[in-house]
Amino acid sequence: MRRMQSSSVRLRLWVIFAGMLACLQLVGGLPAQAADLSGKTVTAVEVAGQSQISDSTVMAVIKTVPGDKLEADRIKKDMQAIYDLGYFYDVTANFTEVPEGVKVLFKVVENPRLTGIVVKGATKVPEAKIKSMVTTKPGAILNSRTLSTNSRAIEEYYHEQGYILTKVSDVNMSPQGVLTLTINEGMLEGIKVSGNEKTKTKVITREMNLKTGEVFDSKKAKRAMQNVYNLGYFEDVDMKLNPGKEPNAVVMEAKVTEQKTGSFAVGGGYNGNDGFVGIFEVADNNFRGTGDKAKFHWEFGGVSKKNYEISYTKPWLDDKHTSLGITFYSMTNQITDYYNGGDERSTYDRKRVGIEMVVSRPAGEFIRNYVGLKVRRDEYVEYVSGPEDYANDPQYLQDNFGTTRSLMLSRVFDSRDNVYNPTKGKRYAITAEIAGFGGDFKFNKFTLEGRQYIKVGRTQVLATRLTAGYATGSMPESQQFTVGGTETLRGYEDEEYKGTKLFSASVEYRFPMMSKMDGVLFTDVGKAWSDGGYSLSGLKHSVGAGIRFNSPLGPIKLDYGKGDEGGRFHFSFGGQF
Repeated sequence: MRRMQSSSVRLRLWVIFAGMLACLQLVGGLPAQAADLSGKTVTAVEVAGQSQISDSTVMAVIKTVPGDKLEADRIKKDMQAIYDLGYFYDVTANFTEVPEGVKVLFKVVENPRLTGIVVKGATKVPEAKIKSMVTTKPGAILNSRTLSTNSRAIEEYYHEQGYILTKVSDVNMSPQGVLTLTINEGMLEGIKVSGNEKTKTKVITREMNLKTGEVFDSKKAKRAMQNVYNLGYFEDVDMKLNPGKEPNAVVMEAKVTEQKTGSFAVGGGYNGNDGFVGIFEVADNNFRGTGDKAKFHWEFGGVSKKNYEISYTKPWLDDKHTSLGITFYSMTNQITDYYNGGDERSTYDRKRVGIEMVVSRPAGEFIRNYVGLKVRRDEYVEYVSGPEDYANDPQYLQDNFGTTRSLMLSRVFDSRDNVYNPTKGKRYAITAEIAGFGGDFKFNKFTLEGRQYIKVGRTQVLATRLTAGYATGSMPESQQFTVGGTETLRGYEDEEYKGTKLFSASVEYRFPMMSKMDGVLFTDVGKAWSDGGYSLSGLKHSVGAGIRFNSPLGPIKLDYGKGDEGGRFHFSFGGQF
């Protein structure tokens, strides 16, 4: 053993990243006479120097006993065993030759009593929490083994909070018994982005809630990568930590693989009623690499097909992540209304013209608030088929066609790990639409929606969704809640049920089938209605299966649902809930 290099009572530990004790400055030696006396009979073994630690505690770890032959290696092991008790910072062995053999005396110097604890360098964990993890109480003899265990526990606690670089870099005990713990929490020295050719670097880095020069938080870093992936511009996002220039610092590298974000479509057709009809659409979800979303859709030709939709969304207006989206549209579409039994009520062409503007801003890591304004006018254009021609019912036209001016408010909590294909997390939304403001309709519409995703095994996911809605006032059918079809109640016609009250729920079991294709087993329940109270006794239900395919044109869904009215296939583009 080696003697301590300073004469004062001073204890230091250096703890490496893995939390293992690197060294203690302990020095001790085995007198040369141990070798000279080797082989002589040990007549007595004693311990001296301790005042707080009992003789029995020390003697219990000493293997040399009276009657043994003196062996230098065994004495060294005994000294190490005494030191490993953790109560002493110096251990020596003395030998006294007697006629019968040799006496062995182990001299020890106890660690100081703990009188106080000082924590340095801690910013992410309260000092009180760190002090509570030191199990040696004030007034007790410091135990270096216990202190090493406590240091590892402090590091592990930091790591659990996401601060994976944290080290207890120094543990110092003064002669007065004051223990000083120095924490090096680890620093994010820089952020590097690679692989982006179209997307501007700032579009990526602004999604990261990380700042250089701050303590590195792996949980925030993981969330930052999820935010970048959720932009929808990249096939893959990978994170790598590179050593920084400063000790215990890293440079985080985000490596991205870009995918196509723009689309262009030209099409056309001819029929006897409308003649030639053409379609032109161009869109980009990452316009010029700025992260802005732009879309222009135009349908031309025919009798009533003079449709257009123009939308532009700027997701970052300022450094507070305020977003603004504006949409202008004039669309004439064929609409089919149904009786409760699913029979056609009326098919007609409806024109809707309007403008919508939505502003949003985050209110927390997972929370975002939205405020929207909508001005929309619905017009009855032309009867197509069905037993009812609404043009012959002036009261129906007055109640359901006209101008809607409304204010929309919503608050969304979203902790999903992937907005396109979530495997865990939750999404809750509460929405209110207040209509009036000089329009033809005055109503209040409220919606609550909750989604939850649970990972089952390694690759399967259980997804659940519950939606409830309630509305009051003079509301046109075009603004009412709808249930039926691929988004709510599979196995039924699209928007088969309408009303001022809504309840729907879906449960899906999702599992991979092959590359870029997943399978789904589902059950849906729900209905929209206006008459009566909020009774759930008349809900419709269905069960079925489907596939999800990630095609070059975007996600494709194909479902088959079987409900009370039989089975039905549903085909659509777009992601799943």
